[in-house]
Amino acid sequence: MAGRFSPEPTPTRVTTRGGHIPIPTPEAAPLDLGLTLGPLRRGPADPTFRVTPDGDVWRTSRTPEGPGTLRIRLDGAEAHADAWGPGGGWLRDRLPGLLGAEDDPTAFVPRHRLLATTHRARRGLRLTRTGLVLESLIPSVLEQKVTTDEAYRSWRLLVRKYGEPAPGPAPDGMYAMPDARTWATIPSWEWHRANVDGKRSATIVRAARVAHRMEEAATMPPAQARARLELIPGIGPWTSAETIQRSNGAPDEVTTGDLHLPGIVGWALAGDRAADDAAMLELLAPYEGQRHRAARLILLSGRVPPRRAPRMTPGDITRW
Repeated sequence: MAGRFSPEPTPTRVTTRGGHIPIPTPEAAPLDLGLTLGPLRRGPADPTFRVTPDGDVWRTSRTPEGPGTLRIRLDGAEAHADAWGPGGGWLRDRLPGLLGAEDDPTAFVPRHRLLATTHRARRGLRLTRTGLVLESLIPSVLEQKVTTDEAYRSWRLLVRKYGEPAPGPAPDGMYAMPDARTWATIPSWEWHRANVDGKRSATIVRAARVAHRMEEAATMPPAQARARLELIPGIGPWTSAETIQRSNGAPDEVTTGDLHLPGIVGWALAGDRAADDAAMLELLAPYEGQRHRAARLILLSGRVPPRRAPRMTPGDITRW
């Protein structure tokens, strides 16, 4: 299947099964594909995400209709997409949301010079909306209280072992993540081999067992969606925010409970590297409705406090 989506300021059309549907897009700069889809990539070797030398973005998803592969390429201001697999049609139908057609970057009004500068420099940023919960929830759970490298490795090992090869002519080594039933039946020793402790693996299993209820959150308002996810023991505000930011394209769902983000925001906006969640939220209060976008722009600015402590030491439970 093939189609195209133009993220130009004027109303455009997206080819979908059953005809052409007009998709209005906000007045903004042309799409930056890397900035928009970057949060969906879990490390440089993510088997579900690949950027090829020609600039095409390939990604796989486990949709309600099965696994699918999507290739997206930019031609000037126009994005073209091809899809394969049982879930290919589902992915094609939701291409506009994935590329930020439902996002309105013009709603963001900078109140700090740093954010004004970064906002101008990153005008092609859109907040993606995948419409899928588990594919963001599971890697977010894997990232709880470990280094990103540890989490990326665990995700990579589990997807390659229990997923399935990406449909279509995807680059070598790409896989679609396992379905919910498979996640729920991974043996405890395989979690251990993937360096995932019992608390995180149990959380994933609990979520996978009620996958249908989890996926319903993608159609809910962000606050209700987060509340739905947090009904699962082991899923708190950090994990629900990290998930809903991606699945629902939520511009105001700022991450709390993060080890580094409050200090980064505090340093960037007030020179306070010791800021906690409460201080961070107070600094972001002028951006209510767009707090996640503000935090994302701060991270993209590169303004981070000087390091004073050694990096967190990676753990390895596979030696136990």
